[in-house]
Amino acid sequence: MPGQSLGFIGLGRMGGPMVGRLLDAGHALTVFDTSEAAVEPLIARGAVRAGSAAEVASAAEIVLASLPTPDVVHQVALGESGVAEGSRVRIMIDLSTTGPGVAGRVAQGLAGRGIQAVDAPVSGGIKGAREGTLAVMVSCPKATLESVEPIVRTFGKVFYVGEKPGLAQVVKLGNNMLAATALLASSEALAMGVKAGVDPKVMIDIVNASSGRNSATQDKFPRAILPGTFDFGFATGLSYKDVRLCVDEAEALGVPMVLGALVRQMLAVTQAKYGATSDFTSIAKVIEEWAGVEIRG
Repeated sequence: MPGQSLGFIGLGRMGGPMVGRLLDAGHALTVFDTSEAAVEPLIARGAVRAGSAAEVASAAEIVLASLPTPDVVHQVALGESGVAEGSRVRIMIDLSTTGPGVAGRVAQGLAGRGIQAVDAPVSGGIKGAREGTLAVMVSCPKATLESVEPIVRTFGKVFYVGEKPGLAQVVKLGNNMLAATALLASSEALAMGVKAGVDPKVMIDIVNASSGRNSATQDKFPRAILPGTFDFGFATGLSYKDVRLCVDEAEALGVPMVLGALVRQMLAVTQAKYGATSDFTSIAKVIEEWAGVEIRG
């Protein structure tokens, strides 16, 4: 319901826009991030600055977090000056992609302090965070879902996966593996077409009207690869982390993930060549270099 007092930790490229949507919806926000540059614009909009995750969790009963890596999530939730040390918090909604192992450990650690964890990874990128069109995958007890759904619905469409901690993470990892796979496979197909003499814009239009269309050809190529900007908004290091977590989880479950392992290795090559902070569409630049062509509109 509008007007709730909420906490939010992690004000980066996804967290910042999500806090903006919560402020627009009339919620009062106490926020924390280690980057002052990320905090300032939201303070100007009425959010209250906190000095630590624990301080956020002492100001609000429901705390949301959008953080980059599993280690950071674990530290923010359970470490020194973390959410578990807050005096008021009763629910922590984690919007990050951590993998089911960390989600389970965080849920167990928080439960020991009387705090309910809500596993709620999101998909849809910065544009989706800004416009409220994210897919929000949620796993938590059904009674808790009733409390948090009006909040997370601010970010987009909510999909309830089940009660077990980490189930939503399994779905998110599978989704991100598929997204990276589509990007890699499309890069190979487009490089082939360009080297043969096909205009890549024409080929993209044909693919998008045909059975090969996918998230890369419909969105990532037109926005970031054909213009040569490689600025879709998702870091290579994060994509590599997600696909690695996906392959690890599949192997732990006894599920073969041969193609996923190949995508993981290609992301490792991309990260080694262009850096973890490069855009993950840079995987197309690796294919361009190997093929001796440029895929440009």
